[in-house]
Amino acid sequence: MTHRSVLLVVIALAGTMATVATQSPGPAGATAGIDRVLADAVARRDIPGVVAMATDRTRVLYRGAFGTADASSGRALAADAMFRIASMTKAVTSVAAMQLVEQRRLSLDDPAAKYLPELADLKVVASFDARTGAYTVRPAARTVTVRHLFTHTSGLGYNFTSPIVRDFTPRAGEQYAAGPLVFEPGERWLYGTSTDWVGRLVEVLSGQTLETYFREHIFAPLGMHDTSYTVPGGKGARLVKVHRRGSDGAFALDAVQPPLEVARPIGGGGLASTADDYIRFLQMLLNGGRLGEARILSADTVRLMGSNQIGSLGVPALKTAMPERSADFTFVADGRDKWGLGFLITAAQAPGARSAGSLSWGGINNTYFWVDPARGIAGVILMQFLPFADSKALAVYGAFERAVYAAAGPQPKA
Repeated sequence: MTHRSVLLVVIALAGTMATVATQSPGPAGATAGIDRVLADAVARRDIPGVVAMATDRTRVLYRGAFGTADASSGRALAADAMFRIASMTKAVTSVAAMQLVEQRRLSLDDPAAKYLPELADLKVVASFDARTGAYTVRPAARTVTVRHLFTHTSGLGYNFTSPIVRDFTPRAGEQYAAGPLVFEPGERWLYGTSTDWVGRLVEVLSGQTLETYFREHIFAPLGMHDTSYTVPGGKGARLVKVHRRGSDGAFALDAVQPPLEVARPIGGGGLASTADDYIRFLQMLLNGGRLGEARILSADTVRLMGSNQIGSLGVPALKTAMPERSADFTFVADGRDKWGLGFLITAAQAPGARSAGSLSWGGINNTYFWVDPARGIAGVILMQFLPFADSKALAVYGAFERAVYAAAGPQPKA
């Protein structure tokens, strides 16, 4: 069935014009339900604005934009708007590192210190007094491996996922290039700075900055021409402002806005991108590492990245340590979901939505994606406000996903 491009109605919502363009493989009106989900969320002021896309392995199923890019000016959100996608960068970094694994320049079970001396002789927090900040550390009994860094089982955390990381202050004369770790490597899963070190591996082994490596080996081959750490000045006007939900539920610009220039890119976050660009990245994953003539990874590597890499460990739903930055991690099946090489792995079929074994993650400004290899569907939904895992943002994400599967119709029989 061929694409049909339909220019839908231009609507006024809270004084903001939002133009929505979709491509639908189904009958007329098949994507109207997706439009309603997103338009209604903006009209209710649940979110300030959103750009969302969905795709199968060969064609875009949906593309839409609603709401504002800047609450202070009322600037309309366009479909080609650029978002800081934060931790959605991690999937890109993981793909880059797996390219080096394919080239046998890196092994998952190598000690990370083989390439990064900073990760040698790490210390683990043995005790920590939350009231006084007093602590003791001991040498780690296990070595952090490359696999630990890919899977967030290294013992490294973030300040919003670990009260110890948040409150730890080294004593005079003590320095920690990494850590200290909050648990022994491989002991459990904790979201943290591990992928920053995966990014350092890419830089050290390639001899290139992440900006250059990503552009040459991922973005240019995939046609992702609007994805980069530093946003060129000519594209600055397309960058969506970061908002914050106030105690009254209203949105205002956050006090800290990301700069256009990122002087020191890291693997764990920082990219700016568009829905169109990121959907190409997801299509590549759906197609086993290939998009058109561009082969980014082998199909075997993509399958490996989407397989459980943490054994009997589970990904827990985390309690936030910084409510102003993130709500609780309520979007995971507590202890049942798994982690691959750069992705959360859904443990069970979601009713009316993604299949078991689907891959996903998000970014702190409420940007999210999923890849469903079993069904051959992927989606990205981009918002730009704090706190992360906001309940209304997650509700829109869930409703968007269900509407995509409803529009796609029943799974074709084999």
